[in-house]
Amino acid sequence: MNHSHTHDHHDHDHSDVFHSHAPVGKMKLAFFLTLIILVVELVGATISHSLALLSDAGHVLTDIAAIGLSWYAMNQAQKPANEKMTFGYHRAGILAAFVNASTLIVIAVIILWEAYRRFQNPEPVGSTWMFISASVGLVMNLYLGFGLSKEDNINVRSAVLHILGDAAASAGVIIGGLIILFTGWYVVDPILSVLIAILIAFGAWKIVKQTVSILMEGTPNGINIQEIADSIRSVKGVHDVHDLHVWSITSGKNALSCHIVLDGHMTIQASQGVLREIEHKLIHENIGHVTIQMEDVEHPHKNTILCADEEREHDHEHPHEH
Repeated sequence: MNHSHTHDHHDHDHSDVFHSHAPVGKMKLAFFLTLIILVVELVGATISHSLALLSDAGHVLTDIAAIGLSWYAMNQAQKPANEKMTFGYHRAGILAAFVNASTLIVIAVIILWEAYRRFQNPEPVGSTWMFISASVGLVMNLYLGFGLSKEDNINVRSAVLHILGDAAASAGVIIGGLIILFTGWYVVDPILSVLIAILIAFGAWKIVKQTVSILMEGTPNGINIQEIADSIRSVKGVHDVHDLHVWSITSGKNALSCHIVLDGHMTIQASQGVLREIEHKLIHENIGHVTIQMEDVEHPHKNTILCADEEREHDHEHPHEH
């Protein structure tokens, strides 16, 4: 095997966390129930003049967008791969999660600005309608949130974050309504709004960071590049590994590509055995989609896991013999 390239490409269905059936029916139900919550809270906020309840309604509006986008993304993800989308449409869910989280941050800023205005000029609030409307939102959001919380999918989790965050906000509005009812402290309303905004922004920022990492093809959480390289080197017959990349196609579906250095006199049959063993090791690292390029010991490469750009340019200037 003199400077030759052998590719081994397998996509094993060992990632149960990714291949679990998405609750499309539940998301459809969640969409319409959340629409009911929005109507109830908007009516309640209008009657009671409560900024906290209006803030919660704003959060519910993003819930509807989140669930709607998630619902759409799930349907897209079920579409098979084709020549234009060779990995399929799985990242539609990542894009939906990114949009959801980004809109939440915008909503949080708007709520904070309105709360600042209310601190300067507190307005009378009708606590009874705050309590009734928020109670409807709390019950429905808890029902939806816990029904979807077991799904280990970043797209679904971004929608669940909206829902459970709104449930917490609704609980806060209920408590605030009771405090206003018994004390008449109307400043409680903007205080609750600030807390709701912080809750929204904190959770959204975590989702933004995770989705950006996936879209930038960063190393997945829980994956240690050095440990992966050591695991590959531990396979009998592998002299070294370089140009190692690990990324997520979508949440829970990890992929890897690398070059491995083998003995140039190894037979094709023996090299296939090496590849099978590497794949087996990587499956236990939650990496099911593997592409490996084999090279002999005479192939010129720097002794590094990550190939430098200069080395890639050198490879283009001096193409390998086939």
